[in-house]
Amino acid sequence: MTASDAGSLSRREWLLSERPASRLQARLGRAYVAWRRFSANRLAFVGLLIILALVAVAAFADVLAPYSPTVGDLKNARLLPPGAAHWFGTDDLGRDIYSRIVYGSRWTLYVVILVAIIAAPIGLLVGTVAGYAGGWTDAILMRITDIFLAFPKLVLALAFVAALGPGIENAVLAIAITSWPPYARIARAETLTVRNSDYIKAVQLMGASPFRIVLRHIMPLCISSLIIRVTLDMAGIILTAAGLGFLGLGAQPPLPEWGAMIASGRRFILDQWWVAAAPGAAILIVSLGFNLLGDGLRDALDPRSGDQ
Repeated sequence: MTASDAGSLSRREWLLSERPASRLQARLGRAYVAWRRFSANRLAFVGLLIILALVAVAAFADVLAPYSPTVGDLKNARLLPPGAAHWFGTDDLGRDIYSRIVYGSRWTLYVVILVAIIAAPIGLLVGTVAGYAGGWTDAILMRITDIFLAFPKLVLALAFVAALGPGIENAVLAIAITSWPPYARIARAETLTVRNSDYIKAVQLMGASPFRIVLRHIMPLCISSLIIRVTLDMAGIILTAAGLGFLGLGAQPPLPEWGAMIASGRRFILDQWWVAAAPGAAILIVSLGFNLLGDGLRDALDPRSGDQ
């Protein structure tokens, strides 16, 4: 055994120690075990690569896109098929579809990140407060949650966008308003399982306030389940945003949003199929990537899973 092999073995033993000497060692050990579970799932790794590719395309859109996403050549480049000059063809205004898809990745990330930032904390707060407080507080918060869950997400988002007005910002807000109830349900279920546990009782005996108990001791236990659910919901968020854009209530022209691109290409679906097919394929691939990533995170972060 070489010195490098011995060093890697000792580091592995240190990470997998059953008696960690510090919080840092314990956290690194949990992260190492989770990464081993995740990397063993090849499909999850494919999903991670798809999402990393999406982030890279969005970050370097100015370099990757050969043409402007909003300005086209209506006279000479209208509805050209895929070729060497235009890899994915052009649309009815002579704009390069490949460049619009590249720039549209930024709007896709914009929507999913903002919805996650808005909806996940709201659901986490509502669920943990309802689960820990119980009584009438739990009843009121959960009945409000049930009202939101009673409506299909897209229909409810359409109602909010119709009230707020069309636009990408209002679409994000509408999707976030309709996305938090499942997170609240998950957080409440996790809270109910630990509310009467011994270590929560010990914290209560030490004089900690309910606010501190919820914030410092219950919410961290719900994070892993919430991350999994948010990742799995990303595909639904993308499809809802694309649906709003398709109906003209999301991103407005000339923004290169994928759903709006499909809407503009549906008139040419029989003869110029590439106008709608290219953004549709982009939505399919990215949604698949988020689903595969979410499945992998669920297997990796599930505390009931054994070490593989």
